[in-house]
Amino acid sequence: MGTEPEVPANRAPTLTDVAKLAGVSVATASKAINGRDEVKAATRARVLKAAELLSFAPNALARALLGGRTGTVGLLTSDLEGRFSIPILMGAEDAFGAGQVSVFLCDARGDAIREAYHVRALLSRRVDGLIVVGSSTDPRPPLAGTVPVPVVYVYAPSADPADISITVDNVGGGRLAIDHLLACGRRDIAHVTGEPGFAAARDRAEGAAAALADAGLTMLGGRPYYGSWDETWGRAAAHIVVEQHPEVDAIFCGSDQIARGVLETLRDLGRDVPHAISVIGFDNWDAIAAHSRPRLTSIDMNLERLGAVAGRRLFAAIDGGEPPTSEQYPGRVVMRDSTAPAG
Repeated sequence: MGTEPEVPANRAPTLTDVAKLAGVSVATASKAINGRDEVKAATRARVLKAAELLSFAPNALARALLGGRTGTVGLLTSDLEGRFSIPILMGAEDAFGAGQVSVFLCDARGDAIREAYHVRALLSRRVDGLIVVGSSTDPRPPLAGTVPVPVVYVYAPSADPADISITVDNVGGGRLAIDHLLACGRRDIAHVTGEPGFAAARDRAEGAAAALADAGLTMLGGRPYYGSWDETWGRAAAHIVVEQHPEVDAIFCGSDQIARGVLETLRDLGRDVPHAISVIGFDNWDAIAAHSRPRLTSIDMNLERLGAVAGRRLFAAIDGGEPPTSEQYPGRVVMRDSTAPAG
C-alpha cells in the first residue's frame, strides 16, 4: 500500500483518495467497497484497509446507484390545496432521512390522464418507488397499467386489496370525538357532517353512533345532520340543531370548516362556547382550528405519521423483503378552547 495521501482538513476523504492509497483505480476501489465479485480478495482487503485508515464512508446515494437505485421517490397527489399531501410529504421525507432520498412531487389534479402522464415521467426518471396521496378517504383505482416499482397508497386506499394502503381510522376518530365530549360531561350531542357519499362522513358518523350507544345514548335527532363540508353548511346546521333541540350541549362536526360555521352561529345566537355548548371538529387544520373563536378542539389525523409509515413501508418494498401489508392508524384529540366540562 502506498504512502497515506494528504486529505485536506476541510473536506471528507473521497473514493479517489482511497484508490490512491490502495494503489488501484477508482473503478476497482468502488467495486471492492461495494462487494462486487470481480475483485480479488487481496485487492479488496487492501482497499478496505485504505478506507479504514482514511475513515472513508461511502456516499449513500452512490451506493444506491451502484445497487441499481437512483435514491429518488415520486409522490403523486390529487390534493390541490396541499392540505393533506404536504404533511404526508413532510413525514415521508423524515422517514427517508435528510439528504438520503430526493422526492419528486407531482399534482394530478384528480385527472386520470394527467396522473398517467406524471407516472410515465416519474418512471422515466427511474424513481425507486411511488407514494400516491388521495384527496379523500374514499378508495381510489390503482395506478393504470403495469408499474415496475413498488407503490404505497396513503390517505385514500387503493381499491385493490393486494396493494399497500396506509390510511386513517375514521371510525375510531368518530369514537374519539364522542368519548372526549362524554368525558366533558356532555349528553345531548348532535353530529353535523359532510356529504354522505364520502366514506369519511359515513365512517366518522358510524364511530360517533357506536360511542354514544356504548354510553346508552343516541344522537340528537336520531341521525347525523348531513350536508356539505363548508362553513355555510355549518352555520345553517347550527341554526337547525338549536331550533329543533334547544337542549343541545355539544356538537361534533365532521370537519373543521363545518365547525367554524357552527361556532359563528352559536356566537350570533348568544350560546356560550364551550360552557353551554362544546364543539369539536375534525382534521386539526391549523389555519382554521387555531384561529377560530374560540380556538377549536379537533381530531388530528396524524398525517405526518402516515407519511413516515408510508416512507418506511416503501423502503421495505424496495428492499424486496417480506411484502408490507395495509395498515390503518388512529387519530388523536387536540385540546383547545371550544370544549370544556359541563357546568
